[in-house]
Amino acid sequence: MSRFVDPLVVGRVIGEVVDLFVPSVAMAVAYGPKDISNGCHIKPSMAAAQPLVRISGRRNDLYTLVMTDPDAPSPSDPTMREYLHWIVVNIPGGTDATKGDTVVPYMGPAPPVGIHRYVLVLFEQKTRAVDGMTAAPADRAYFSTRAFAAAHDLGLPVAVVYFNSQKEPAHNRRR
Repeated sequence: MSRFVDPLVVGRVIGEVVDLFVPSVAMAVAYGPKDISNGCHIKPSMAAAQPLVRISGRRNDLYTLVMTDPDAPSPSDPTMREYLHWIVVNIPGGTDATKGDTVVPYMGPAPPVGIHRYVLVLFEQKTRAVDGMTAAPADRAYFSTRAFAAAHDLGLPVAVVYFNSQKEPAHNRRR
């Protein structure tokens, strides 16, 4: 457990975004050929399109994926914490996020200043998501992963991964 949770503690993901949990599902996140590991750096241009998020688990289990930026608009003054980047519900176990229902469309990283953390949190659903859970929040700013999980009876996460990203100089952006 510690090898999965320790980077989340060091990166302040546990504490600021989620509570301490025991990982119980494998989640692999990749932007093109780049596999994401906790704390790695990804250029915003590399993450413009949604990542491939593969989830282990049994096919009859359903999962919810939430991606936020807890450092918006700046890590030193995160007044918009958390900024919502993506929500997908009803993802069958043993598949990937494209098999679920998108509630909030993916928005890639666009950090205006400083190094931002982008956190992908996976929850196991107790039942198929309908109605309230499939309604998009009114605003992407001021989202709370904890409040969302509590409102939809999701409990603690089953997997979390995060990466860092910062604004690219205009001449260095990938085309």
